[in-house]
Amino acid sequence: MSRIKETYTRVFCPAFGARIGKVFFSALLISLALFTFAPAETDVLPLPIAPSSKGVDGWKVQEWKGKAEFEVVQTEFGNALHLKSSSTSTALYRETKFDIRDYPVLHWRWKVTELPKGGDVRKKSADDQAAQVYVVFPRWPAPVNSRVIGYIWDTTVPRGLPVQSTKSAHTRYMVIRGGSDGLGEWFSEKRNVLEDYRRLFREEPPKVGSVSVMIDSDDTKSSAESFVGDIYFSK
Repeated sequence: MSRIKETYTRVFCPAFGARIGKVFFSALLISLALFTFAPAETDVLPLPIAPSSKGVDGWKVQEWKGKAEFEVVQTEFGNALHLKSSSTSTALYRETKFDIRDYPVLHWRWKVTELPKGGDVRKKSADDQAAQVYVVFPRWPAPVNSRVIGYIWDTTVPRGLPVQSTKSAHTRYMVIRGGSDGLGEWFSEKRNVLEDYRRLFREEPPKVGSVSVMIDSDDTKSSAESFVGDIYFSK
């Protein structure tokens, strides 16, 4: 729109004199072209996964315990993160700032090939999961006041159960899958994050600040393995 405004400003400038008709016509064509080919608002907000020399393009590594073990692999639906854990706790996160009201639905695919032994999100001493997808809503001061929703595949807890974190007052979990049923298979998931936020926190959400993919097996001192990809938000 700034280019259109600049075009019209130049057209109506007196310095153009007799050429104003020709310039106006050209400007009109340009304006119409810009209007016609202006990019439409997209219905999806993707979080692409692509390898880079430093790891995963646009994603940062967080290591709470041990060294992160991951790689980008090709799947039938595109790239995915291949995550492993051996008594470690690590994550990859991507900053993405937007209003969850604009893109309330989160989509992703995942596959778990190894669950941490005895993992149970309800127990602080066994809070390990092979696959976790988090949506983070920063609130100042961010380290202690941000709201977090985690969508997890738990070893023990049955699917469908909402759980309050035993380690963070402002973290809520939704157990999307539980146990070994479907181990080694790809699943496509979809959640309305806006509705989940309102139900879990009983308040209106601030803007999203980042999305994180995590794996851990440090509390159970075991191992875990998973794949996560095709992550995006939609209207």
